Amino acid sequence: MFELLLLMLERLGLIVMLAFIATRMRFFRVMVKSTRLTRKQTWTAILFFGAFGIIGTYSGVTFQAESLVLQRITFGIQEDAAIANFRVIGVVLAGLFGGYKVGLSAGLIAGVHRMLLGGFTAFSCGIATIVAGLFAAFYRSKNPNAVNRPLSIFLLGALAETVQMGLIALLANPTAAAISLVQTIGLPMIVANGIGCTLFLLIIQSVTKEEQKAGALQAQKSLRIAEQTLAHFKHGLSSHSAKEVCDILYKELNACAIAMTNQDMILAHIGVAADHHKTNMSIQTKLTAEVIAKKQMIIAGDDEIHCKEPNCPLGAAVIAPLIIRAEVVGTLKFYFHSKKEITELETEMLSGLTNLLSSQLELAEADRAYQLAKEAEINALQAQISPHFLFNTLNTVISLIRIEPMKARTMLHSLAQFLRQNVSATTTKLHSLAEELHHIKAYLSIEEVRFEGRLTVQYKIDERFLHVSIPPLTLQPLVENAMKHGFKNKRSDCVLIISVQEQGEDVVLSVQDNGAGFDPDKLKKLGNELPATDSGTGIGLYNSNKRLQMMYGPEASLAFSAQPGRGTLVRFRIPKLARKDREHHEHEEQTDSHAGR
Repeated sequence: MFELLLLMLERLGLIVMLAFIATRMRFFRVMVKSTRLTRKQTWTAILFFGAFGIIGTYSGVTFQAESLVLQRITFGIQEDAAIANFRVIGVVLAGLFGGYKVGLSAGLIAGVHRMLLGGFTAFSCGIATIVAGLFAAFYRSKNPNAVNRPLSIFLLGALAETVQMGLIALLANPTAAAISLVQTIGLPMIVANGIGCTLFLLIIQSVTKEEQKAGALQAQKSLRIAEQTLAHFKHGLSSHSAKEVCDILYKELNACAIAMTNQDMILAHIGVAADHHKTNMSIQTKLTAEVIAKKQMIIAGDDEIHCKEPNCPLGAAVIAPLIIRAEVVGTLKFYFHSKKEITELETEMLSGLTNLLSSQLELAEADRAYQLAKEAEINALQAQISPHFLFNTLNTVISLIRIEPMKARTMLHSLAQFLRQNVSATTTKLHSLAEELHHIKAYLSIEEVRFEGRLTVQYKIDERFLHVSIPPLTLQPLVENAMKHGFKNKRSDCVLIISVQEQGEDVVLSVQDNGAGFDPDKLKKLGNELPATDSGTGIGLYNSNKRLQMMYGPEASLAFSAQPGRGTLVRFRIPKLARKDREHHEHEEQTDSHAGR
């Protein structure tokens, strides 16, 4: 018995080899991970495990019960002989990984084969083989996580072999010889087949863990690449951004060259063959045009690349489309010396990287569209302010034409200057605080005519911040609100204070009047809600507030403080670094972005 156990343990090396071969086969790896097999996968699994069972039979040794002689198995077995073998391992694994259909079918193949070999245990061993496949499938259905527990698999393999020993004792004839055989080979076969099943599982788990580890490393690398490339695609696909991204990919990947194109030309090529795959050249390979047309990734060998240079050292390529909103805007190309270097894991990672870069380009495009819409909204809001002021001013001019024509003329001259500045203001995103104050002074010169000496304007301006940038027509609605509402019923001593002062990292701008003030309930709505009608300056306050929030965030919102009869203070803050030269910088960035497109 001990000699038989040692011999069978020695032959487990064959099982280990078969397990390793199985893990190299794509269908087997898919089957191990899948909960439901396709028809093709099912038939492949049946043939594989059926063959595994047959090999397990041939890897055993014949055993003659009377003489206790162990012999290498042949293609036929004497009537008084039996086989100590590993057939159960293949059939148990079939039921365990493939379910009832695979387990039963593989059991039939291996079991019928065993019956055809002969021997007095042929029928009982054949039946036991079929039962083992069904039993393993039943065990898996009741214990879905069994494949992750080596001890459970050992017990399953040992139990399946125990059932076979029991069927031999019950069905084989002569019964005395069958019982004697079971007593001799039972324990070695139970232990050896249990160990064999466990070894097979451990090898599968080891390979699976290696794949998971490799996948995790690839995912980590992809995230690192994504983090590095995100900033470069901020302004879209251009020669500059393509070169920066290709440099990053070339350093991170094992490819011999990385290239990127738009629909017509090479934007960048880093690595081997850069001497004839040059920036701004037309696309050199037919495959690139095919990828753009089909919107699908292509893996090509040397004979398929068809480079225009006959001595091109590029031996293989993975070419993938860069897609924005279902439209191909270019390609990303990974070159290798040989097609053998392009593994399945490598292909999956390259495909994922291409999708990731496409997403970055699409996000950049969406962000540019949002910024354009945002700027268009700001311009629209700015344009809404001017008509209200024009309406109020023209009414005043009309009232002065007959009474004081010279004042009306002076007022119209001031209005012309103001409108010229107003039109200019609606075409720019930012201008200096000095320009904004000049604009307000033009406005107040018009109002001073109407107030006839009743208005005093005080400027408390820290001149260090006259260069700070501000959205055009931001202060004017605040001043207009004070003039129209605050001083509406005030007959004398109208005081308006315009202040620009430093506060920490910000510049605080305020407009204060000593007019009628606001009711606290109405104060909460100012700047946050559109007025029910457009007869007052409420729309101007709302627009100014919204533009400030869009430009600098909610912390730049208008803040009101007022009490009935005690005047109103309106203030807001902007960063000290919001200088006019930022507008020039942003204009240059936008110019580069459009050129890249």
